[in-house]
Amino acid sequence: MSELSLQRTGGIALLRDWIQLTKPRILQLNLFAAFGGYWVAAKWVPDWPLLVWVLLGTALTMASSCVMNNLWDWKLDQKMERTKNRPLATGRLKKGGVLLYALLFGIAGEWVLFWNVNLLCGWLGLLGMFVYVVIYTMWLKRSSTWSTSIGGISGAMPPVIGYCAVTGELDAGAWLLFALLFLWQPAHFWSLAIRRVEEYRAAGYPLLPVRKGIARTKRQMIPYVVLLLPTVVLMYKLEYTGISFAVVALLAGVIWSLHTLSGLKAKNNEKWAKTNFLLSVNYLMIVFLVMILDTTGRPF
Repeated sequence: MSELSLQRTGGIALLRDWIQLTKPRILQLNLFAAFGGYWVAAKWVPDWPLLVWVLLGTALTMASSCVMNNLWDWKLDQKMERTKNRPLATGRLKKGGVLLYALLFGIAGEWVLFWNVNLLCGWLGLLGMFVYVVIYTMWLKRSSTWSTSIGGISGAMPPVIGYCAVTGELDAGAWLLFALLFLWQPAHFWSLAIRRVEEYRAAGYPLLPVRKGIARTKRQMIPYVVLLLPTVVLMYKLEYTGISFAVVALLAGVIWSLHTLSGLKAKNNEKWAKTNFLLSVNYLMIVFLVMILDTTGRPF
């Protein structure tokens, strides 16, 4: 391989490392949620430039938070099989440069939300960053089993930001979208945590399955999943969505709820948790897709 080819290969690998710090899969999922929130409020009559600003500002603030999470967790990442090859854990990137990277993303994202969207969205973006970086990453993740539940506040911000970009207020629709994401997250993450409980234990994370056991975690997942059912019903009853959304979301919620309940008797925790995790991912994608297609005011 020529020197030029080696340089190009090295450059591509370096670019991938910088991109990996932003956790692209999390960004994609949350941008989809932000779009869904915007679409519910816009009711098929979008302001396209505003939508672009919303998605850009949301992406930048989330990316900043994810980079800060990587920066703060690099030592613990070295102890887990899932995270030991991350750029900071291996030393491929330097902490000073990564900190600057995070700050630039955060400042740019908040500038976009405050000045190109509205003040409420700017404050919501700041709240999401503060909860994720300070409350979740720096504090609860290392000290309490409540880290997953409280951290869900930040994860529920994208659809609310998208919605409030149109409405400019925290009305019932905003709170229902918040509830949808907030309730979804604990069961989703605990399914993963059950599968990797020994890795989290070795790394020193006081997650619920580590501190309280898998059986307790399974029981605690149930109310979060079940409460999604009245949430989607209210979205229909308050006329944010149509009947198609209500039917599909309820069916998906019942399937996920029944499988979550089956965990109380499941013997193979690995198999059960893997299926529950996949159900959670598909639930969110299906629900938001149908919500977008069946938002009140659709032209067909």
